[in-house]
Amino acid sequence: MSLLIVAILASVAYPTYKNNVLKARRVDAQCTLMAFASAMERYYLQNNSYLGAAAVGGNTGVPGVFSATAPLGGSAASYDLTINTVTATSYTLMATPKGNQEGDLCGALTLTDLGVKGIVNAANGISVSACW
Repeated sequence: MSLLIVAILASVAYPTYKNNVLKARRVDAQCTLMAFASAMERYYLQNNSYLGAAAVGGNTGVPGVFSATAPLGGSAASYDLTINTVTATSYTLMATPKGNQEGDLCGALTLTDLGVKGIVNAANGISVSACW
């Protein structure tokens, strides 16, 4: 009987725990995207353009002005960071889940130079406000 109770509690507790871990990693990615946006703004102030902020002077892809993964600080990477689109005066940054974070229903997070937040490849019915 006690084994049955433990099994029932575990079946409820584990999904809740897993969901909270995914959410915590997502919040970390959101903060990292904001710091990435600050790095892009510093780059713009120095170069009068967002072009060339990617690795090896490229325009899109892996950033050259910021870390390529989140979280910062040595933990296992749960998101890949990229410059998704860019012009001289605008950009969209993206944090794409990887590893254990791939199960997050929010999919990839985006942030534009205007501060517009978005999601890409989210599960049906998932809204930006639920993920940001």
